[in-house]
Amino acid sequence: MPSVRRMILGHVMSGMFSKMNRTKKLQGDVMETPLNRCLSTFDITLLGVGHMVGAGIYVLTGTVAHDTAGPGVVLSFLLAGLASLLAALCYAEFGARVPKAGSAYVYTYVTIGEFWAFVIGWNVILEHMIGAASVARAWSGYVDSLSGGAVSNFTKHTIGGVSLGEPLAHVLDPLASGLCLIYALLLAMGVKGSAAVNSLLTLVNLGVMTLVVVLGIYYMDISNWSSQTGGFLPFGFSGVLAGAATCFYAFVGFDSIATAGEEARDPSKSIPLATAFSMAIVTCGYVMVSGVLTLVVPYWEIDPTAALPEAFSSRGIYWAKYVISVGALCGMTTTLFGSLFSLPRTMYAMATDGLLFGFLGRVNQRTQVPIVNLAISGFVSALIAMIFDLQHLVEFMSIGTFLAYTIVSVSIIVLRYRPETTSPARSSTSGTPTSPNSPPTEGADSNSDCNSVGSTDSELLDVCHVTGALRPQYLWVKNVLGHWEPGTAVVASTKLFIAVCISLSFTLFLLSQDNYSPSWWDYFMLVSHVLILAFSLSVIAVHQQSPNTGKFRVPLVPLVPALSIFFNITLMFHLSLLTWLRFLVWMVVGMLIYFLYGIHYSKEAAGPNSYSILMASSEAERGAKWGATLRVGQKSDKVPILSSEEVHH
Repeated sequence: MPSVRRMILGHVMSGMFSKMNRTKKLQGDVMETPLNRCLSTFDITLLGVGHMVGAGIYVLTGTVAHDTAGPGVVLSFLLAGLASLLAALCYAEFGARVPKAGSAYVYTYVTIGEFWAFVIGWNVILEHMIGAASVARAWSGYVDSLSGGAVSNFTKHTIGGVSLGEPLAHVLDPLASGLCLIYALLLAMGVKGSAAVNSLLTLVNLGVMTLVVVLGIYYMDISNWSSQTGGFLPFGFSGVLAGAATCFYAFVGFDSIATAGEEARDPSKSIPLATAFSMAIVTCGYVMVSGVLTLVVPYWEIDPTAALPEAFSSRGIYWAKYVISVGALCGMTTTLFGSLFSLPRTMYAMATDGLLFGFLGRVNQRTQVPIVNLAISGFVSALIAMIFDLQHLVEFMSIGTFLAYTIVSVSIIVLRYRPETTSPARSSTSGTPTSPNSPPTEGADSNSDCNSVGSTDSELLDVCHVTGALRPQYLWVKNVLGHWEPGTAVVASTKLFIAVCISLSFTLFLLSQDNYSPSWWDYFMLVSHVLILAFSLSVIAVHQQSPNTGKFRVPLVPLVPALSIFFNITLMFHLSLLTWLRFLVWMVVGMLIYFLYGIHYSKEAAGPNSYSILMASSEAERGAKWGATLRVGQKSDKVPILSSEEVHH
């Protein structure tokens, strides 16, 4: 009996793991969608810029400079921008390959599997929900600062001085709450009209940023960066890293570009271009504005609530205070727009796949917008904006963003080296058929490395036709690594790289602490980690990538996505323990939804990884049951016959 129980338990666990690892199959025309494909490259670029340039530049810059990094906030934005750029390139490749709403969620589902896709989608929902609430809170705080505290005083008087304890806000903020609801109503009009409003407000914001830089250069005082005032790094390099972890919040909006892939006219062109343009504009803007801010006034005199207008007001330029305030309100409005734009579309993508409740997958026929999702997004964001303060919201959002960016970067490596599942014809003129597990844009031509291989060398010819196998010139590596199935060595090396990145990031975190005294063992571990990382990347690099199809591709793979993984993991270690605890609570709620609902109602449940198939007692029975399932579910009489090994896989 115990052996029977173990066997049953093994079958149950096997079925569960198979469900969690099943990937999304993209069938038919990927450009077909119930949403409205009406956005140009210009629209999407300004959507990304507007989402990124808002509360980050007008509120976060002053907060990080005053409390965390001092003038080193310039380096904090550079580091955060670099980490974001690496992730943005990965998003751009996926956006060109898979033009669907859902962004990182869809990319992970296509590449890695259902469980991690749900984790990412659940965290993207958190990112945009907290993003909308934090920007609304910053918008409200900015208006309150300009009015001399009139808004908060009125709120205290009206509500009767209700005060909430940590981590909730000290005072409720009905203005921020109402703002979320108003913009949710505006977005319900339709994507084209709301995108036009966003573009106008973004252009006004960019004009104000240009004015800030010009005035800042004229009134700057270089002595504010001198050693007499604490120098350029008064909080040390650890302050720069901690500031970069927070400044990452300022760049999270670029994934709204990928989210708009299902509403772009030409996503394969617009998504990469819009990503490149928006990241360049935003990074330059943040670095220049943070630089002139700390040069106009000493960092300890910066007002964290309204840094830029108060800085120029202290220099006697009172008119600039009001001009900058207009730009600030426009910028924060577009950031709020970006979050409330992306949030319902991510929910829509997960619901159409069956991982979230079905009513979230409905689209209004007149406006072509998921109205129900938008209503829920607006209400929940309004509630969060009402009761949480800005600092806790920013930290809470960052951790989910880091995780999403890390998984997308991992997905790029997996996708590039994933082998084709159909055997190619042995001919120099024939291409490799597209894998049914790959995105429809995945190419199928022979690798260029094979042009010089003779047809008599069967081993080399087999290698040349298999993505994920060793390159012909590196076949000698088999003597070191042993024999691996195509793609498996890359996956194993990627897992090793991630594990070592976590260990290395922890070591660097300890070394960056002022009260930590390093020993020779710490430096030995540091060097060992770097060597293992280099080895992992070398193993990946000697394998063949999928052929180029003319779509945008991340350059220097696996180096660029690997750097993105490392930077994101490193910055996660500089978030507070309380942030990690809140994140754990959010993930517990998500896991309950997935295992009680999503895993059972997934649209991929009828695929080859379904539980009823895997419970068959033998491989032959599995193959027969799968064939019967396909015959029942398909109208066509042409049923693919798979071997027992393919069924088991």
